[in-house]
Amino acid sequence: MFEFAVFWDWLAFGVRWLHVVTAIAWIGSSFYFIALDLGLNRDIPGPADGEEWQVHGGGFYHIQKYLVAPERMPDHLTWFKWESYSTWLSGAALLMIVYWVGGELYLIDAQKADLALWQGILISAASLTVGWLIYDFLCKSGLGERPTLLMLLLFVLLVAMGWGYNQIFTGRAMMLHLGAFTATIMTANVFFIIMPNQRIVVDDLKNGRTPNPKYGKIAKLRSTHNNYLTLPVVFLMLSNHYPLAFATKYNWIIAALVFLMGVTIRHYFNTRHARAGNPTWAWAVTALLFIAIMWLSTAPMHDPLEEAEAQPLTPYEQRFAEAPGFDDAHDVVLGRCSMCHAREPVWDGILWAPKGVLLETEADIARNARQIYLQAGISHAMPPANVTYMEPEDRAAIVRWFRNAGS
Repeated sequence: MFEFAVFWDWLAFGVRWLHVVTAIAWIGSSFYFIALDLGLNRDIPGPADGEEWQVHGGGFYHIQKYLVAPERMPDHLTWFKWESYSTWLSGAALLMIVYWVGGELYLIDAQKADLALWQGILISAASLTVGWLIYDFLCKSGLGERPTLLMLLLFVLLVAMGWGYNQIFTGRAMMLHLGAFTATIMTANVFFIIMPNQRIVVDDLKNGRTPNPKYGKIAKLRSTHNNYLTLPVVFLMLSNHYPLAFATKYNWIIAALVFLMGVTIRHYFNTRHARAGNPTWAWAVTALLFIAIMWLSTAPMHDPLEEAEAQPLTPYEQRFAEAPGFDDAHDVVLGRCSMCHAREPVWDGILWAPKGVLLETEADIARNARQIYLQAGISHAMPPANVTYMEPEDRAAIVRWFRNAGS
């Protein structure tokens, strides 16, 4: 039987796939052009700022860069913009699917903030816009002429947003939203600054005017910021698979250190591409930052079981806890799943609940009803390799319970 829960899960998968594909295209072109620009041979005659000979796929490529623009507009000009736009649009759609529609489970942490779902969604959406406005104001101020100080202030802004998100959202949502906050700045740089400035230069060429070099300088500053922010965004988007990153007390500090690792890693590659040295110290610093992250991740991830059991059920959890068949499904989950999905797992080799999913209390099980249904009811994804010998009748009990809840 085709159900909404199945459709919604496949929709999320499809949008996630699209997001990953477009992100690969955007990141790939971004990294390529940064490396190309840094590695240009500038010791050449003529009006070009530099050139590069490259070989790929059995062919040779001769590339020239002009500092402002060539003397006349070429007949064919390729623009790089849709990679960025498509990545942001698909990411926004995925955020809505997972964290807005699934907000009762993934967005709001009732122990941190007593907010209605609509309030959490409003904060989620508004924060992305506010972040761009603050960043853009800083760039357009006199700080634009002091790029190092500007980068430091951007780092402070990102750390403050991580801390702020963590006061309201779940750890998983905090990491994701900080990534979306950063990605919004990056895409807005392309849409509001880089592309309009390039259009001004193109329009000047078409009308026989000499382009002003300031537009290229402004675009280059924003492009450089995007280059240093890319790797942290990828980490934050992947973090939802690793509770050691998002489900700990110091998750916002972990996120801050990830931004520093992004700087050290990109500094190494940018320096190498520019043929300006071999800063191996950057890898030592990156390793130390990563060790610090691992140490911070050992902080307690969850409240003790006694406190969790004492907390009242939310209306969302109550709906599934009161559905006919809950007792049968509850017994199946406790017997087949909770040895791993516990605050203190007892299965050998499992030190933390996989993906931070807890299945010990009635609220835990009700909260994760849809995933239990999809992972252990209609599919055999869980338990892995059926190591706890979940029987067909056990899976049938889970299916009956979930469908009885009317979802």
